[in-house]
Amino acid sequence: MAPAVAPPLCTWLVAACLSAACGAGEKEKQRRHGSGGSVRGLFGSRRRLRAGRRGGARSGMAMAVTLHPERGAVENKKNDIKQRRVVVTGMGVVTPLGHDPDEFYNNLLQGLSGISEIEAFDCSNYPTRIAGEIKSFSTDGWVAPKLAKRMDKFMQYLITAGKKALENAGITEEIMNELEKSRCGVLIGSAMGGMKVFSDAIEALRVSYKKINPFCVPFATTNMGSAILAMDLGWMGPNYSISTACATSNFCILNAANHIRQGEAEVMLCGGSDAPIIPIGLGGFVACRALSQRNSDPTKASRPWDVDRDGFVMGEGAGVLVLEELEHAKQRGAEIYAEFLGGSFTCDAYHMTEPHPEGRGVILCIEKALEDAGVTKEDINYINAHATSTQMGDLKEFEALIRCFGQNPQLRVNSTKSMTGHLLGAAGGIEAVAVIQAIRTGWIHPNINLDNPEKNVDVRMLVGPQKERCDVKVALSNSFGFGGHNSSILFAPLK
Repeated sequence: MAPAVAPPLCTWLVAACLSAACGAGEKEKQRRHGSGGSVRGLFGSRRRLRAGRRGGARSGMAMAVTLHPERGAVENKKNDIKQRRVVVTGMGVVTPLGHDPDEFYNNLLQGLSGISEIEAFDCSNYPTRIAGEIKSFSTDGWVAPKLAKRMDKFMQYLITAGKKALENAGITEEIMNELEKSRCGVLIGSAMGGMKVFSDAIEALRVSYKKINPFCVPFATTNMGSAILAMDLGWMGPNYSISTACATSNFCILNAANHIRQGEAEVMLCGGSDAPIIPIGLGGFVACRALSQRNSDPTKASRPWDVDRDGFVMGEGAGVLVLEELEHAKQRGAEIYAEFLGGSFTCDAYHMTEPHPEGRGVILCIEKALEDAGVTKEDINYINAHATSTQMGDLKEFEALIRCFGQNPQLRVNSTKSMTGHLLGAAGGIEAVAVIQAIRTGWIHPNINLDNPEKNVDVRMLVGPQKERCDVKVALSNSFGFGGHNSSILFAPLK
């Protein structure tokens, strides 16, 4: 009977042969393209070939294969990984309040609402006819026109926000060519995926299967946005998407940070994107009886913690961060906006849409996030709450905050959704940008429409109708999703 594991000599010989074969293939590639030449990428961008890969084996040389590494070496590696710090060096947004991080945050500071009547389709027969709809958006210069025509809007938003985040991070073409692509990854999720592409395919099928967009299956899946962005950039590191309803972005950001902390990547694009404002998206949430029906006064419809709230308001867009290992960022002279300290995710394990009555999952999530970040509850002085403007969700989250932090008037709490509506899977991404902008500017945005606060809410902790000065020590950003998915992440100024 053949042994389960090949003997060391056999393993060495196989490795040597593979290495020689790879070396010959590399020489042939260099002969055809030239070691310093450029090739056209999948989507029309040009990529420069590098002469060598940092840390890789030389062509034609046998690779040493260690089957049983020394225990001490493994322990040392773990200690090194523990010290790896993650920082934010870039931000990209596509939102109802602007497509630039500064424009977006300035509008938040002014208390402007991005909620308006839906114009993308006729919704006159719906009980809800308002949303945080993006009225003006262009992919010009960001996505190849032929591709943009076929892909779902959630992918257009994702790729545009991702590339804007890279530009914001100062990652020029020259720097891009110097990056080790195998250590750069993309982790941008979506709660709803390509709903429009799939919906259009169903309508086409009523005529004939021959009328279906051949890209409908890949372009409807939530992972394809991250995949196409990685193909365009040539990034070969961790690449996937996470879909945990409204908590999607936070899950993606924390997992992306962990890839860097664990030494698996140096740079990660992460966040979320959603484009649910289509007939089936609106109809589905109307059927859930989850949406506000304040159609006559759209800008007043999203009102977290207010007694007169009557449901959340749908929004659309994308929020993407560039996370980078601290020393890597310093070496390329990047501007560092904030440090990612840590986070956590838990599950309520209770109900599809309702939070646990005692907020157990949320409390556990916050406590684990503090532990992961190595900070105490006294260190937190700003919380960007999930607060969507639903009857139960707002109260249960605030009760959990009281349980975790006490009634501390020094702690400032606000909800970005009061102005943007709820961007579903993209919510945590744009709210992470809001948190980082608060750290950068020293200003936190107001809560609008909080005219008559719930009696169970400590209004001393809530930001008022005007922006407030705040020297942010540590900021906590919450995101919770259908299915009881809870996620909390923490940012702070770099020290």
